Formats: sequence, C-alpha cells, structure tokens
Amino acid sequence: MVKKIYGIIGDPVAHSLSPVMQNAAFEELGMSEGKEAAVYLAFRVSRDELGDALRGAKSLGFSGLNVTIPLKEKALSFVDAEEVAKKIGAVNTIDFGGGVVGGAARGRGYNTDGIGAKRVLEEEEGVGEIKGKRVLILGAGGAARAISFYLAAAGGEVTIANRTRERAAELASNLNLNLRNARARALGLGSTAELKKQLKEADILINATSVGMSPNENATLVTAEMMHSDLAVFDIVYNPLQTRLLKEANLAGVKTVVDGVKMLVYQGAASFRIWTGQEPPVEVMENAVRNALERRT
Repeated sequence: MVKKIYGIIGDPVAHSLSPVMQNAAFEELGMSEGKEAAVYLAFRVSRDELGDALRGAKSLGFSGLNVTIPLKEKALSFVDAEEVAKKIGAVNTIDFGGGVVGGAARGRGYNTDGIGAKRVLEEEEGVGEIKGKRVLILGAGGAARAISFYLAAAGGEVTIANRTRERAAELASNLNLNLRNARARALGLGSTAELKKQLKEADILINATSVGMSPNENATLVTAEMMHSDLAVFDIVYNPLQTRLLKEANLAGVKTVVDGVKMLVYQGAASFRIWTGQEPPVEVMENAVRNALERRT
C-alpha cells in the first residue's frame, strides 16, 4: 500500500521522465514497497490551478513535489521558500514536511535546478571551473533564473538573452542585486546581429528554454553558423536527447556538447535528498532516463 506520494506538476507534463527516474530510485533503495511505500506521479496543472493543486496536495498528505514549466516562479508565492530560492525567484522542489504560516498550511520550497546545471558543467572537461567564463543563457524563466544565479555566484560572466528584453533585464538586475560581484547583462533576442556578437565572445551557451522540446523538435534559437568550435553548448531539454540546437553545435564542430539528461538527474537527485534524507542512487536514475529515451526513439 502506497504511503508516500511524490510527483511533478506542470503543463505540459506528459513528456516528463521524472516519474521514471524517481521511481527507479525508490525501487533501488527498497522504498517502493512495504508499510512506507513511495510512488512518484505526474500531474498536469495549469497556472490558474496551481494554488488549488498545492493546497490539495498538502491536504491529501503528499510528501513532496517537483515543479516544472510554467509554474516555477508562481509557485514561490505558495510556499515557505528557503533563502536561495527566494533570491532566485523560483522553486522547483516542494517538501510538505513544513509548518503553518499565516494560517495556511504550506510546503517548504527549494530550487535544485541551478545546483544540477553547475555540477553538469563543472564535470565537463571542456568547461571545468565556471569562474571567469562568459556564459550566454537563452531564456529568463524559472530554469534560467536558477542556472544564472548559481553560475554568476560561481564567478561566471552571465548574459541573459530573451525574446522579451524586459524580462531579461529584470533577471539581470536581480542577479546584480543579490550577488555582490555579479555583472549580469541583458539581451533581446530580436537582434540577430547582437546575438551573433555575444556568441562570438561566449565560452558557454545554455538553452534554458523549452525551444526544441518534443514535439517541436526542429526549433532552435541558434544555428551552426552562429557558433564557434571552442564554445561549450548545453541544452537543458532532454526529450529529444539530440535537440536541434545540439545537432547545429555538432555541425559547427563544437567540441563540448552537453544534453539535458544529467541536469535532470542531478536536480532530481537533490530533490530526492531533500525529501527522504537518503543518498540518491544517481547512476540508477540516469540509466533509467536514458533507457526510457532510447525506447521512445
């Protein structure tokens, strides 16, 4: 009998491999059966439904949730967020072991996206230490907020590029306000010439948008002729595994090309640790995701 319910909320969410990954972790550690059996499920929740969904999850005794597109920023106002999540301005992990604030039962909010992205990049031979690296991040949503925060905190020179320049400017301003040595800049994606200039100078390009995600697999914001071979290209999209952006990077002869699987795994592992207090079986989680992706192709 299931006693502990975890899940992911967002819209869309049917594509998510978080259930495959987290349930593999529960099974590996013997947590998927017995008196305290745990299960992880996907729940489609729109922005308008978020408040009701979180109150319902708390009332029904859920143990924890992950939060994905497009809810990460809005979810901040429904939880008691830890300080880093407050500074980031978004949460992707909620633990329902928290207390009562303002008369309303609320979960504790965290953000593990940035931890995952930073670890992925630091493990790449073509990247290594972030300090001093010029980082161009595409997007200004919840994932971009977390990734830019951790990379700027590590000494990266961050530029935020977004279709709506005002959102990029707001994020850059937030980074500069909350991080003492940050010098973040904003860029509107309407200017191809300026984007090309920034790419020419960049050491790392990160797609922190949903552009290129299945079923829109042919979409990309950057093409091969805009890249240079010493650029490290990281796409947080993991479905499909080889996004159009990564294919363009290979065409350009880019030496360091990184898919989104390890970020999914590392941020999910950090969430698992928060919820359970146990060390997550990272290798098992990654294998579960990659095997599931292979079955989909």
